[in-house]
Amino acid sequence: MASGPAGRAAEEPPPPEPPAEQKSPPLPPPQEEFSFLPLVHDIIKCMDKDSQDVHQVLNELKNKFQEMRKLISSMPGIGVSPEQQQQQLQNLREQVRTKNELLQKYKSLCMFEIPKE
Repeated sequence: MASGPAGRAAEEPPPPEPPAEQKSPPLPPPQEEFSFLPLVHDIIKCMDKDSQDVHQVLNELKNKFQEMRKLISSMPGIGVSPEQQQQQLQNLREQVRTKNELLQKYKSLCMFEIPKE
């Protein structure tokens, strides 16, 4: 049997994946990616100039709307009703309250020495 880090790594199972709820959501694109105003401005400029590029800019705007729809539909919790969100919030607040109570209880046991600086 191999010894050392390589031997241990083969024996230990990989850490379990966190539940889907706890995975961090994908990072959104930079803020300027959410702005439709530059494209609308380009459309207006093209229309003022009677340019043929207006169809291309309109397609860019349409594609931007489609991308944003996909992004919104993939956001975590988008399918959760407001009532369910309130219930989750209430549960989380209860957990925080319980954990704070336990923390105060453990602090009062005087098992921890807090250094004074």
